[in-house]
Amino acid sequence: MSQRKKDQESILSKLGIEELNQMQLDTQDAYSKQEEIILLSPTGTGKTLAFLLPIIQDLDLHLHEVQCLIIVPSRELALQIEQVAREMGSGFKINAVYGGRAGFKDKSDLQQAPAILIGTPGRLADHFRKESFDLNQIKTLVLDEFDKSLEMGYEKEMKEILRAIPALEKKILCSATQKLLIPEFVDIENPFRIDYLGSIEVNIQIFTVKSPSRNKYASLANLIAHLGDTRGIIFCNLKDTINEVSNYLYQNKIPHANYFGSMDQIDRERALVKFRNGTHRLLLATDLAARGIDVPELDFIIHYQLPLKKNEFIHRNGRTARMKTDGTAYLLVWEKDTLPSYIKNAETIQIEESEFAKATKWTTLYISGGRNDKISKGDIAGLFFKKGKLSPGELGIIEISQECSFAAVPKSKAKRLIGELNNSRLKKKKVRISFLD
Repeated sequence: MSQRKKDQESILSKLGIEELNQMQLDTQDAYSKQEEIILLSPTGTGKTLAFLLPIIQDLDLHLHEVQCLIIVPSRELALQIEQVAREMGSGFKINAVYGGRAGFKDKSDLQQAPAILIGTPGRLADHFRKESFDLNQIKTLVLDEFDKSLEMGYEKEMKEILRAIPALEKKILCSATQKLLIPEFVDIENPFRIDYLGSIEVNIQIFTVKSPSRNKYASLANLIAHLGDTRGIIFCNLKDTINEVSNYLYQNKIPHANYFGSMDQIDRERALVKFRNGTHRLLLATDLAARGIDVPELDFIIHYQLPLKKNEFIHRNGRTARMKTDGTAYLLVWEKDTLPSYIKNAETIQIEESEFAKATKWTTLYISGGRNDKISKGDIAGLFFKKGKLSPGELGIIEISQECSFAAVPKSKAKRLIGELNNSRLKKKKVRISFLD
């Protein structure tokens, strides 16, 4: 027990976390005593860490097969969990597989089975059929955002996966919503419930901004200018609306990133990279960004279009509350529209015209080497500090994926850095360094 406690302390130290919240402590306690757990907690309260910590402590160091399977509805959530698990530095092999990813990459990752495998239902079911790895050592199953997987039509694949695993010992179902219609195939008999949906207080201030124009473009621009040097998500219901709003913002030289379902996966991932590292302060998105993606704490969210359902309204607003106790949401509505009945206590405010905040100082550089090349954040930082002659405050967030990496640097120094660092050697690989489009 003392060794496990020491391991956990080093993991939390690595993540920069001083102490776990009560929901995470309750999950750890339940994991040690219960075979079936339902974990309900709002978006942004740390559910991923809550289940990963006890799972990692329970893994067998001497086994070289998949021991834990985590099923998620989207590639974004798969990547988020993979990133958190890797940042924990547990020493166990962890991989994510998902639709839209090249099959040869899965084959390479699964050649040596990971202890924890994260994946979307369709891609996992495909690997189950191909017998890509041994199922006999899978003892723990996590269904994260399981209600979303069902909403997206993955019941057939999930049923196939669960029926194929021969020796499950623990099941954990996670969600940020109260919709608990658990289908029979999940085979949950007497689950232990950890429900923090009503007990974590968040104070979200909701403001209504009325637009004299039905298209609301000018009112949105005024609101963005009013919010100044802050970070937030602008939610739309449709990708067509995003394209229209995005064109207006570009015409008015308002930098932003777009994020919606039919974008290429690589474009979505890079949009989030730029949003996380501060290259862009604004993310223009559909409800795909309402949960299941890894983004920093936000100063605000804007409902350019109101969602049709109350649940999506709650999930959107949860993006601005996160682990904090408060947040701010703006409802941008045409002056002739009425608010849906699920919206209460919205205060109407007037927004005056003001100047836009200056663009951020950061830009993002692409580095053609990543985790597969054994390149670490320390390697990249060393290159930029030593050969690039940056001071510590001039190097922003570094992110590393399997095949490539990204670093945020001051725009004023980006061209010089590319000229001096392109074709440098990191570990055993000569890497290309360029602007991230």
